[in-house]
Amino acid sequence: MPRLTKIYTRQGDQGTTSLGSRQRVPKDALRVAAYGTVDELNSQLGVAVAAGLVPRLMVALPVIQNELFHLGSDLAFTDEDKQAYNIPQIAPRHVQALEALIDELNEVVGPLENFILPGGSQGAALLHVARTVCRRAERETVTLARSETVGAQVIPYLNRLSDLLFVMARYENHQRGVSEPLWNTLA
Repeated sequence: MPRLTKIYTRQGDQGTTSLGSRQRVPKDALRVAAYGTVDELNSQLGVAVAAGLVPRLMVALPVIQNELFHLGSDLAFTDEDKQAYNIPQIAPRHVQALEALIDELNEVVGPLENFILPGGSQGAALLHVARTVCRRAERETVTLARSETVGAQVIPYLNRLSDLLFVMARYENHQRGVSEPLWNTLA
């Protein structure tokens, strides 16, 4: 477990940062952008949890937030450095757990019969924002994967998580009795 005794180091004042292995890279490196957006996603989930969601989501989201720390550490270390450090990584079981939760919640909300607009309840709206941040994290990780190796389950996890966040937003509205805002194609 990392121990931080000092929050500021002044090491990044010249536009570089350290990866998990302490290798210095530019702050705008693809790897840093990818794990930075995963951190933003995790923070957005924290906002949704702090706002208060229905009980099933309040149980599921802290687990996902912890897994996003695994995913962030997976991205913060190059493949070579993962061999030297014992870091948590995303595994197939994490992706399968997301799929199981999608199926569980989708059983409750039923099939999507029209495109919906982000919104409804406050919690659903926050989950939609998290979904869009997740899609950005996925895109940035795909870009990174074109030039560097990333964990085999990182992109599938982000892909499934964005789907889950969409279903969670629908579930939040459903459980609160709030109608989903529908896309009006005639407007």
